[in-house]
Amino acid sequence: MITVKPFSALRPVPEYVKECAALPYDVMSSAEARREVAGKPYSFLHIDKAEIDLDPSVDLYADEVYAKAAENLADFENKGVYQQDTERKFYFYRQVMDGRAQTGIVGCAAIDDYLRGEIKKHELTRADKEADRIRHVDTCSAQTGPIFLAYRESQTLDKIIADETLKTPLYDFISDDGIRHTVWKSSSTETDEKIETAFRALDALYIADGHHRAASAVKTGLKRRTENPNHDGSEEYNYFLSVIFPANSLKILDYNRLLYDLNGLSDEAFLRAVEKNLGTTEEYTGAGAYRPTKTHEIGLFIGGKWHSVNFHERICNAEKASERLDCAILQNAFLSPVLGITDPRTDKRIDFVGGIRGLEYLEKNCKAGMAAIAMYPTSLTELISVADAGEIMPPKSTWFEPKLRSGIFIHKI
Repeated sequence: MITVKPFSALRPVPEYVKECAALPYDVMSSAEARREVAGKPYSFLHIDKAEIDLDPSVDLYADEVYAKAAENLADFENKGVYQQDTERKFYFYRQVMDGRAQTGIVGCAAIDDYLRGEIKKHELTRADKEADRIRHVDTCSAQTGPIFLAYRESQTLDKIIADETLKTPLYDFISDDGIRHTVWKSSSTETDEKIETAFRALDALYIADGHHRAASAVKTGLKRRTENPNHDGSEEYNYFLSVIFPANSLKILDYNRLLYDLNGLSDEAFLRAVEKNLGTTEEYTGAGAYRPTKTHEIGLFIGGKWHSVNFHERICNAEKASERLDCAILQNAFLSPVLGITDPRTDKRIDFVGGIRGLEYLEKNCKAGMAAIAMYPTSLTELISVADAGEIMPPKSTWFEPKLRSGIFIHKI
């Protein structure tokens, strides 16, 4: 049984929503964020990456960074850029990218469901990244970035989303990257109750993106429980801000690889090693880049030429769901034994390139003595299988687009 609650959102007034809405804090550097906010005094990056309003010499994790974030949030509210809704409601958030729409329900999921494993994860988190967001949430006393969740199947929720999004939206704007964002508020208390009931009928939710934000929200909630002698479970810190999508509406993009050296192999020896260890290799003579068309196939760019590689069947039948993923097969059958890349999280000889950049990016950045690998995207079915098995996906397995914007909804705790 899953608990998701409506909440009183702190959100921008309509005339400021386009300026406020910002990409998540962790998809850009401080320098990129400084450039992004030029001419945008109310960009949410002033809160999510408050170091941009301080001298560049200030450490990213200094006390004054978190204090500045809280100060900016209060300032935005005092100036009327943000206003708090007076009633608890669910919201609906649609994004349209390249003609494809995904619409999720905005509400607050329970940290106890996360702790029980009913909100399922598939990634490891880093303590330093958690610590940063814990301090940010705790200092601001607000959750500022929604967790991207998915549910397997609910005709009831799908029907509610379809009906409610026929009504007049609160917001409807196109961000600078061409993505359309539309938001609705639930139309009645009866609708809110139906949503809560429909979530209670589910046995699991799945984190698609935002593992560090989820872990940090949960740990902040646990911290506040210990600090509150009158804790009774109803407090806002017991829930975390989420946008929850039907899994069949989501799209995972390819997450590609650049190899900066070939471990002493010539191009020809590298291709022979691929043929022996990984799969049947064939040079691609068509136009443009080679994009794999199915699971257990990759595109390989080396020596200025593209090749298709179809994995040998013998390496595709691992017992664990996580080890049947293409990225795991590539790692275990080739990157580790042939190139000596045993820890792709830390090895400087490999770089990971989100599919949003396109295969042309791989070609452009693959120099002599390098290789590029175009992956077939991991599917939601594979992600759910790994999460259901309680396993962890290999690093850089999934790239979700479009990214949820921060700053449209804030959950005060």
